[in-house]
Amino acid sequence: MTSEDEYEKAFWKSFEEALDDDLATEITRHGAAETGVRELAKDLTERIAQELAAIGPEGWTAMSATFALTVGEAAAEVVFTDGRQSVRIDPRAVLPLARELRELSARLIEGPWWRFHLRLSNQGRLETTFDYGDEPFPDLFPPEAYRADIAAHPRPSVPMWLAAYIGHGDRQRRDPREAFRRARADRAAKISPVHSTRDFPTPSATWARWALIASAFVAVGSEWGPRMGVSAGTFEGSKRGGSTLATLPGGRMVLSGGVWNDPALAAAYQAGGDLPDLFAGAPDWVADPVLNHRAAAGMLSFCYWSPDGERWYRGDSPPATGLSEAVPGVWTAETVVDMVAGLTGDNGDELHREAVALLFGAAEEAAVSRELLALAYGDDADIDGAHYELMLAGLVATAPVEEMSAEEAIVRVREHILGLGLDTRGYPLSELTADRFSVGHLVFVPTRPGEIAIGRALFYVGDDGVLEQSSSSIAPSRYIADFEKRYAERHGG
Repeated sequence: MTSEDEYEKAFWKSFEEALDDDLATEITRHGAAETGVRELAKDLTERIAQELAAIGPEGWTAMSATFALTVGEAAAEVVFTDGRQSVRIDPRAVLPLARELRELSARLIEGPWWRFHLRLSNQGRLETTFDYGDEPFPDLFPPEAYRADIAAHPRPSVPMWLAAYIGHGDRQRRDPREAFRRARADRAAKISPVHSTRDFPTPSATWARWALIASAFVAVGSEWGPRMGVSAGTFEGSKRGGSTLATLPGGRMVLSGGVWNDPALAAAYQAGGDLPDLFAGAPDWVADPVLNHRAAAGMLSFCYWSPDGERWYRGDSPPATGLSEAVPGVWTAETVVDMVAGLTGDNGDELHREAVALLFGAAEEAAVSRELLALAYGDDADIDGAHYELMLAGLVATAPVEEMSAEEAIVRVREHILGLGLDTRGYPLSELTADRFSVGHLVFVPTRPGEIAIGRALFYVGDDGVLEQSSSSIAPSRYIADFEKRYAERHGG
């Protein structure tokens, strides 16, 4: 017998032993004690593995295959690797066998599997897994495919996430048109929201604490924890809960998200109950663009909103006591300081904890500095990343802007005029001059003796580089006063 024959014999011996162990365990777990079912399933799985192994590329060391099936849909992926590179193989030749295996599994108590995973090594080690939807699938067929499958193979229960996927019917969607329509209807029906006084910190405090926690996770290089974006904070927890804290002009905020396996949603999707009216009494600006992505999938568990950054309101959302898996730990100052101190150092170190407490206070006052971040997180932390999270949240103290020179202001105005291709006849750029005011320069070409110019171009350049064009028709004193106000607003004044 050649060494190749010996290798093949050893391969299939190991393969059959693994098949006996894995498949027997899997089928027994799902309640099929009949020897006939077990043997048929074993034979089918063996044939699938053999046919896949036979079409593998030369030198492969491991193979993984995933089959996703319903009565009307099929998808599969088969990947071989030699430890250096991976190759995908067309799996269509074995799909009929996979479908036959699924039909056989329909005899099991839990019904036919949704996905079947098979892993095989070139040493004959086989692993099989039947997926009944305990976790959401990475890729989904259209909802009607699962409805048809459930009709063909009724089940004692369907995972809540899948029940929501096939049954939500966009009932939690709230596009702007629907938001305005519903807000008008609620006002006409005198439906008012619940004033939430004990669920969350004030909206402005929630925002600051969310951002501070985000900065700590970024500082230590963790992929977990909340994050800040443009006008919104996001959070995805380790237990599949998550939320979005969105801000709108005027201090308004919306906090929405979902808890995994929410009992209220389970009652609606699995027992035919009504969905909670999360938007009862909500204003018209509570709409899809500011809602957590779970609303689109019918998996939204709660929605709170604030008209002014100081008070929370809600419809039929549950109290916050049941939402801890979906919201970062913003509940109290002590909670936040404990979490941040524990993440970024030794929570038992009093000096470290005091530094974090100082940073916490600065965040709530929108006065965070790099120095405070370095003191609290240490020089080895990602201070730039942490600073950026807090900057996105508007909680960073504005550094004084260095005064711009008259020469630079003139250069900026000249480049601005040339860049726009403006007609400079009668407005010689070589004669531009700059007069200083409190936060910048007024740049212009002076009139010559005896010259009267109405509507002559005037340019206002702030120390921060902002350039605005006006004319002599508006008194400079009046324009400068407004310019200074805008400058102060840009810099937190």
